[in-house]
Amino acid sequence: MADAVSRAALDVREVSFRYDAGDASDAAEAPSDASADVRQAVSPPALDDASLRLAPGECVVLCGGSGCGKTTLTRVANGLIPSFFHGVFTGSCLTCGLDTTQVPIDRLTPLTGSVFQNPKTQYFNANSTDELAFPCENMGMETAEINRRVTDVAERFGVADLLERDVLRLSGGQRQRIAMAAANVLEPRLVVLDEPTSNLDASAIDDMRLLVARMKADGVAVLVAEHRLAWLNGVADRYVVFKSGRIVRSFAADKFLALSPDTVAGMGLRALDLEPYRQRVRGLVASEAASGRGADGASGAPLLRTRGLVIGHDRRRTGLRFGLAGTGRANGRDHRGVQDRSMPFRRAVDDLTLYRGQIVGLMGCNGAGKTTLVRTLTGLMRPLSGQIELDGRVANAHALTRAGFMVMQDVNYQLFSASVREELMLGFDEDDADARTRCDEILGELDLTAFADRHPMSLSGGQKQRVAIGSALMCGKDLIVLDEPTSGLDRLHMEQVGRLLRRLADSGRTLLVVTHDEELAAGWCDRIVMLSDPR
Repeated sequence: MADAVSRAALDVREVSFRYDAGDASDAAEAPSDASADVRQAVSPPALDDASLRLAPGECVVLCGGSGCGKTTLTRVANGLIPSFFHGVFTGSCLTCGLDTTQVPIDRLTPLTGSVFQNPKTQYFNANSTDELAFPCENMGMETAEINRRVTDVAERFGVADLLERDVLRLSGGQRQRIAMAAANVLEPRLVVLDEPTSNLDASAIDDMRLLVARMKADGVAVLVAEHRLAWLNGVADRYVVFKSGRIVRSFAADKFLALSPDTVAGMGLRALDLEPYRQRVRGLVASEAASGRGADGASGAPLLRTRGLVIGHDRRRTGLRFGLAGTGRANGRDHRGVQDRSMPFRRAVDDLTLYRGQIVGLMGCNGAGKTTLVRTLTGLMRPLSGQIELDGRVANAHALTRAGFMVMQDVNYQLFSASVREELMLGFDEDDADARTRCDEILGELDLTAFADRHPMSLSGGQKQRVAIGSALMCGKDLIVLDEPTSGLDRLHMEQVGRLLRRLADSGRTLLVVTHDEELAAGWCDRIVMLSDPR
């Protein structure tokens, strides 16, 4: 028995964990009628008596609602708890045979790889090749070995075309692929993935599935915390369901996949079969292509129209950075002026018309230019050519910014205030009773009342997303653009967002939603515009 435990990639036994006040980003939601101090004191632990074991080559999926404890368990597994996230820890965790509460985290680094929901939080370099090489450099490897590993992992994970690129110029999905490769460059025994597909298109998700299968074949244990479950069919061995910090059910894969859709929905989980949603998406895309503008059912004049629009950026960026030269890397000691391989990006966009009262989905592969397009439509970027009309008049960037509100893909860029309530009230008079009432209503609709006095940056990724959406609901602008609004959201909150979008559209607003989420697109969009791959 002892030998079997020593061979386990992960052995978590009766672990409970309660975050310190400043680190409670994955804590379960507390009663909404309690004060902030009382909620902190009585809220349940983020993990409560959790036990889990992974064998080499096994894939286990952690699922459940937002704030249920999935991310906390991944942090226990890779040693971030208790090394970086502090709180009250009981129980034991052996990762690759090492006690995570006793060994320094650098002992775990070569044994565990991690991919977080937001890949930006784990980047150390501005250049993609440097990012892949960084873990090897950090371990003091020789130049030849670094080159070998970078080349090998780039080939295995299909990112060779992304080498020597400025990571700030990559799409969210491309950054995630680089993060996945970087997590595997040290050839770990355990890889932890936290919402790894939240920003990926369907093709990239298929690639992710193949990568997980390949890691399993190599004997790597894979622990996945995920809301989007369908992509794991056929590669997951077990599904572990969390609720309020506790493991409430555990299923072998065949038993879990045999559950009825109603049973899965009753547990608050996303769909296991996406084909019905994909059929609906294909129908909307075909209808849009046939009509050219999706005007059926629209009433009145359009809010926004594009004519001959070309979007993108023309500039390359150069500078000093570490580089992987043909003669070998100098382990970070050789600074050279190198031009990054990020190509100028430009693409023509078919003329687009947006009507009041519609929810328009904008879909397409990673790197197709979806985010660039919506930034252009909201005045955050200037078009390379063509024009944008607002209410029938040519609009400049200032007019577009006044008319539109954008919820960014990475909401960390737009959370500024000291509390969730202040964030929603930003720009409003605190003495305005109507604004305060509307703020309270939106907090309730988004299940954020319990967090009204919390700092937005202390929340989980899904909770932050809901705060940003709440700000969009408060703004009262005609055009609301949401870039991946259901990234990191569970079934309940995905449907909640969909209902709020519908309510806004019914009030005469125009909603443009950038999404890879086929469940959201099929269930709530009136039209879907598909951007083709510019390559």
